[in-house]
Amino acid sequence: MKIAVIGRSGQVAQALLERGAKQGLEIVCFGRPSLDLADEYSIVRALSSLQCDVVINAAAYTAVDRAESEEALATAINGRGAGAVADVAAKLGLPFLHISTDYVFAGDGKEPYSESDMTGPLSAYGRSKLAGEIAVMAANPRSAIFRTSWVYSPFGSNFVKTMLRLGETRSEVSVVADQVGSPTSAFDIADALISASRRIVAEPTNKDLFGVFHLTGTSEASWAEFAEAIFAFRASAGQPMVGVKPITTADYPTPARRPANSRLSCKKRELI
Repeated sequence: MKIAVIGRSGQVAQALLERGAKQGLEIVCFGRPSLDLADEYSIVRALSSLQCDVVINAAAYTAVDRAESEEALATAINGRGAGAVADVAAKLGLPFLHISTDYVFAGDGKEPYSESDMTGPLSAYGRSKLAGEIAVMAANPRSAIFRTSWVYSPFGSNFVKTMLRLGETRSEVSVVADQVGSPTSAFDIADALISASRRIVAEPTNKDLFGVFHLTGTSEASWAEFAEAIFAFRASAGQPMVGVKPITTADYPTPARRPANSRLSCKKRELI
């Protein structure tokens, strides 16, 4: 099986390359300048030149706070760009897998969100990702959208790497304690995407494999609790323990509003 991955340097793209190599798959990643989500011709040129079985979009505008002042750019990439890739995949007769986010929800619910719950993004980033979901499903009915959250890995920028960096110079770190979600390994996402790709190739007419799915880690934590776990792991490796001071969202204002409840129910994904 050959998989075309849109995105080259992001956490999931890098995890797909590593996991694919171990499973004997051919993973071909496209990034700028050879493929630009804002340039449909570059998408057509890149995918048409590659005889692949599945297309996965792991590229996105992810600067959550900066998106508040760059919403048009975020929407061009996360919205129209995602839709353009899905459209090209459809014209080539290829299934399309797309990564979305918990930020499409308002986060004011008390329970984990299911795929059928009403969306209501609080931020420009969330709106751009929701626009992408809508564009993808309109362009290619053989699409599977995977909403995930709090992604971490050895690659790129993420919360784990930020905490480890701060732990090098601080004895205590203040971390928000009133936002709750599920930390998710990029490797677990990659494994799930590869598994879904295998099933879609094997069962191309199985409609249950398409639509919106939630895909997160199984544990729940606040950012502060996540930080505590990171520093405990660091201490187990012989490094000095770092304290965590729980604070509220109001204590740490950011340009973009974050969901207080980022928990996603993954029961639908477990059924397939």
